[in-house]
Amino acid sequence: MLEVQRRPAKAGDGHGNNGYINGVLPIRNPATTCEVDEFCFALGGKKPIHSILIANNGMAAAKFIRSIRTWAYETFGTEKAILLVAMATPEDMRINAEHIRIADQFVEVPGGTNNNNYANVQLIVEMAEITHVDAVRPGWVHASENPELPDALNAKGIIFLGPASVSMAALGDKIGSSLIAQAADVPTLPWSGSHVKIPAESCLVSIPDEIYSKACVYTTKEAIASCQVVGYPAMIKASWGGGGKGIRKVHNDDEVRALFKQVQGEVPGSPIFIMKVASQSRHLEVQLLCDQYGNVAALHSRDCSIQRRHQKIIEEGPITVAPLETVKKLEQAARRLAKCVNYVGAATVEYLYSMETGEYYFLELNPRLQVEHPVTEWVAEVNLPAAQVAVGMGIPLWQIPEIRRFYGMEHGGGCDSWRK
Repeated sequence: MLEVQRRPAKAGDGHGNNGYINGVLPIRNPATTCEVDEFCFALGGKKPIHSILIANNGMAAAKFIRSIRTWAYETFGTEKAILLVAMATPEDMRINAEHIRIADQFVEVPGGTNNNNYANVQLIVEMAEITHVDAVRPGWVHASENPELPDALNAKGIIFLGPASVSMAALGDKIGSSLIAQAADVPTLPWSGSHVKIPAESCLVSIPDEIYSKACVYTTKEAIASCQVVGYPAMIKASWGGGGKGIRKVHNDDEVRALFKQVQGEVPGSPIFIMKVASQSRHLEVQLLCDQYGNVAALHSRDCSIQRRHQKIIEEGPITVAPLETVKKLEQAARRLAKCVNYVGAATVEYLYSMETGEYYFLELNPRLQVEHPVTEWVAEVNLPAAQVAVGMGIPLWQIPEIRRFYGMEHGGGCDSWRK
């Protein structure tokens, strides 16, 4: 990019001092714009997406840009059919980050911790308004699981490429998702909420606090009592934890006394629950894609059992350690769970699978596209970020060319098969 193009110009008036856009907005080819409209409406969509703000950095942003460019070239004959706008902190600028270099344009945002930029809901909405984008893609981590973001964007008429806030809040929380799994007849391990039942209608709204609290433990004494009920070894887990934080394995009462406060300290304010340890188990997951009309596609499965300190190291796909019949049950249970909350977008349902008994147990649902999604793309031959954009346009799953090919409805049909 030329230096004159990289020099930021302040974007708009009355939007505060945070937003800067690099140079003049690119000139869009009217023919390409019309073609995106034609694509959307020909496949039963509601609202075309011509531009996207990527509220993330690093691999999450760069992978999305490359995937959309590939899809746009295959579908419309030009990789620039969708305008892609990156967010750039001073730190990103200093290292000439890849996602800034390859984006069509970028908007400068404050530096520092992510609550100043990529996790700042108010700032993301402000940047989306400044850049006049049609949609926002959060990626993973940062604001990707904050229910306030889809609500704030929807209030401004901007599409959020992810689930609705109600679904995100219900399933993005480990305790809430386990309660909903039980209501959807998805097997769960013995845990502190095994005795808690919620009515089916609660799946579509927030779980009442008095019911939710029954599944939590608040003191060391309550944690010990719950561990004795589910049986040792057990896990002390923070509902908002992840990436190895807020989780400890305990084998007796003394270890609970020593480690309970550690879990609370690693994820401050998070509800805590107890779950039985599944010994000799594999960590399996199912990739879902859901549209706005209640259709849910299970796009094969993955095995992420090779981990270090509860963080995934190697991801395999599809699952080979379980019988095909069991894998189908995993997929059916995942689809049931997503339909229970009218989920829209990409999601991953995770399970623990016992190699000894052949039984499987719900672990959690991630309400976003995960970093390991390329494994599914390779085995399913579906461009998942592009599918997210199609779902965001309101296109039914059964109309998306790659999904039709995945289900054998169009043998050899490419991304441009919508023209036929």
